[in-house]
Amino acid sequence: MPAATRPLVLLHGYSDNGAAFAAWQRALQQAGWAPTQLIPVSYESLTNEVSIRDLAEGFDMLLQQHAALADGAPFDVMVHSTGMLVLRAWLSRPGTTAARRARLKHLIALAPATFGSPLAHKGRSFLGALVKGRKTPGPDFLEAGDQILDALELGGRFAWQLAECDLFGAQPFYDRTRATPWVFVFCGTRGFRGLSAIANEPGTDGTVRWAGCALDSRKLVLDLSRDCAAANRVRLAAWTHDDVPVIPVDGVDHGTILSNPPADLIAQVCAALRVTSRTGYAAWQRDSAPSAQALRETLTPWQQFFVRAVDERGDGIADWNLQLAWADGNVLRPFTQDVHVYAGDPSYRCFHVNLAKLGEGATTNAPPQRLSAEIFASTGTARVHYRGALTREASREASLEEREGSWSGTLDLSTVLPDPTLRFFYPFTTTFVELRLDREPRVGPGMVIRFGTT
Repeated sequence: MPAATRPLVLLHGYSDNGAAFAAWQRALQQAGWAPTQLIPVSYESLTNEVSIRDLAEGFDMLLQQHAALADGAPFDVMVHSTGMLVLRAWLSRPGTTAARRARLKHLIALAPATFGSPLAHKGRSFLGALVKGRKTPGPDFLEAGDQILDALELGGRFAWQLAECDLFGAQPFYDRTRATPWVFVFCGTRGFRGLSAIANEPGTDGTVRWAGCALDSRKLVLDLSRDCAAANRVRLAAWTHDDVPVIPVDGVDHGTILSNPPADLIAQVCAALRVTSRTGYAAWQRDSAPSAQALRETLTPWQQFFVRAVDERGDGIADWNLQLAWADGNVLRPFTQDVHVYAGDPSYRCFHVNLAKLGEGATTNAPPQRLSAEIFASTGTARVHYRGALTREASREASLEEREGSWSGTLDLSTVLPDPTLRFFYPFTTTFVELRLDREPRVGPGMVIRFGTT
């Protein structure tokens, strides 16, 4: 089949430049793409004052400076790592987002940092600056790109806000119509080798998590605020997108998927870039599904949960915790064994969970089980309390908790489990969970506000 006729923009990752796509440029030219169709883009990622949104706006301006990309011309994009965040931020910029979605025809994502990376917060340390920071003398010497690393931090504010727009917003950004791009996501199945292996973490390609690549995401709201009707305590946000699972690539890591792509991956990407219809997209997915599923079954089934706790005003709750348990009271301790608290705001957290350690109830082919969530929150002062609309027995222990400004309660999540399409556990995906409680100041002598002159 002939190559696609549209320009293909190549958008690299953190601490890199457009030259990183050299191997892919050679492979695509051999497959029929003209050299002029392949347009690498380089951007600054090691300057502390530059943000992902700066890059997204700059990308929009840059497109107007290229003859083949100006005036709303259609194009395709191949991203690597952080390039995925830049592209998603560009798609969701205020303004004519519908035109942007229609303009972008194909999105090829290689090891994308769709929801960040477990290495990001390490890059903001002094050691991280020594390893990855800018080495050229000048005002940016040893800078590591603080704002970009903040956006890449697991469970952080940027990832949450971006998903609220392009994944859980009113308009679809990634479905099977010609008004949005066809999306194809690939990630390596092994970590780094040699000295670089020190960066490897479970469930990653060395830099990004398997569970943090795909656009397959759900948002669950656990609303315990007073104004919420009992029937709406547990609800799923509306889903307007097609599932875009991650396609595992055997034997490559975060770097070699770019520098030494295997022939099978090149063939899959070339076929993806030639998809022109919904039927063709479905056929591509069917063709890739058997080998992808076989390889997925050899991997540990990890899932990410991005969780934020807020009060009825929308303000973050800094001191909170979440535990899950089956109906028999068995606490799912692996759920809380790998938790990252976002440095910029502890109301945001990321839980990385090995579903294989949770038992059969956490696998997608097992019958649903009753699941409960135990929620803890504390204000740190007896003058202000958190409250949740859950029935609990009065006790000496409860009174003690109230004096300390803390609260806990258990919520039955079974309402999301009986329907197989609304399960809580999905391997190789990221689930967003929003916890909502009431924050109540106490009034009277010695409390937040009171009558009197003292």
